[in-house]
Amino acid sequence: MVIPNLLLIAGTGTKSGKTSIACRIIEQFPDLEITAVKITPHFHETTPGLVAKAEENGYSIYEETDRDSSKDTSRMLRAGAKRVLFAKVWDDQLPAVFREIMKEIAAGVPVICESPALRNFIEPGVFIIMTSEIVNKQKNLKHLQALPHLMFKLEELDNIDSLPIGFEDGKWHRKSEVLLS
Repeated sequence: MVIPNLLLIAGTGTKSGKTSIACRIIEQFPDLEITAVKITPHFHETTPGLVAKAEENGYSIYEETDRDSSKDTSRMLRAGAKRVLFAKVWDDQLPAVFREIMKEIAAGVPVICESPALRNFIEPGVFIIMTSEIVNKQKNLKHLQALPHLMFKLEELDNIDSLPIGFEDGKWHRKSEVLLS
């Protein structure tokens, strides 16, 4: 499935910078009214601020309403996302649940999504892999590393003035060069 208005972010582990780059992109494009999506296979306790949109066996979809917590979804709202959706999904249901999430979003709206597993099923407009010198619950993304449009290291993110991506005509696209400060 090809989704050109989707910018997909994966990371080589926890704390690799997935949410940091999502927030940077949201901040870089304040006029786009971006919808952010965070997908996890971990069914931890739901926190205040998450409003249930759909719950079935194997998945839950929520909308974040709390801008003030330290949660990743709250950080995305503070960065300027118009909406932030959060889904807890078993991997075998991911494609179907992502289709449900996309029904919540108007056609052509720019979407930024954190989900490494989704890249196994979707061809986004832009795909980013984040890495970090801090190895924390390392994930094996070797099968995806041949697919990224861009790779960034968390520790170098602050040295990039403007991320080399754009959104035009309902599509995320990669710009040709990274400008370092």
